[in-house]
Amino acid sequence: QISWTSLLVLGYLFYLLLGAMVFQLLEKQAETHFRDQFQLEKLKFLQNYTCLDRQALEQFVQVLMEAWEKGVNPEGNSTNPSNWDFGNSFFFAGTVVTTIGYGNLSPSTVAGQIFCVFYALFGVPLNLAFLNQLGKALNAHLLTLERWVQKPGRAQVQCLFTILAIFLTAGTLLFLVFPPLVFSYVEGWSYGEGFYFTFITLSTIGFGDYVVGTNPNKHYIPVYRSLAAIWIVFGLAWLALVFNVGADLMERYLQLKWHKSDLSLAEGDTTKLEDEPEQPRIHIPS
Repeated sequence: QISWTSLLVLGYLFYLLLGAMVFQLLEKQAETHFRDQFQLEKLKFLQNYTCLDRQALEQFVQVLMEAWEKGVNPEGNSTNPSNWDFGNSFFFAGTVVTTIGYGNLSPSTVAGQIFCVFYALFGVPLNLAFLNQLGKALNAHLLTLERWVQKPGRAQVQCLFTILAIFLTAGTLLFLVFPPLVFSYVEGWSYGEGFYFTFITLSTIGFGDYVVGTNPNKHYIPVYRSLAAIWIVFGLAWLALVFNVGADLMERYLQLKWHKSDLSLAEGDTTKLEDEPEQPRIHIPS
């Protein structure tokens, strides 16, 4: 019989393979289109500016890519705000200890890289301990809510689902529904883009394709990214608790289904043995 662990491993691998096929189906053709369009734009640029050759253009593109990798936005000019003022540095420190790691900004000096290693070495466990305490506080509020909701004569399962519904609804509105409205207004994104950024950030996936406070053409208030970092911390605690509850429910449900199938199989074998008449035992001497 296949054990529960083997079933979980197979399901996990199947989920990864399914995701790979779907992403390839959805994104590969668009990537090819954008690549061809970019090559056409380079050809048009060379045709319009005949004083440049292809090698010079490729060198300039390389300079742009290096600038982007160092956290310098090629748009605008030298008057763009620094990526390492206190507000942006505070936001970056939050992305380090929370392991979000957008990738759009990273230390470029050797001293900064070494400090980042040791800062993360002690900061990530500290962040986990902090999120654990926040999770305990949320659990305490859930217990208070449970005592408030639970009434004599009401089923325990009904109370549990009521509490989970209130917890999920309030957290979803506070961390997933309202913040995209703010980001859409401040950053100029669509609501879908803001919601995408919100979930990718709070789940610590952190692709870095959307990051708040990085548009050089916009003027942000000084504490904008610091407030965003605080929202991220509390949103992480809530979403981590949601993920833990979801994983626990999924594991219990699958284990229960697997256990029931094993029990039904065992009962069927027992019934079959009971129904069959006992065969005469024949002893064959060696």
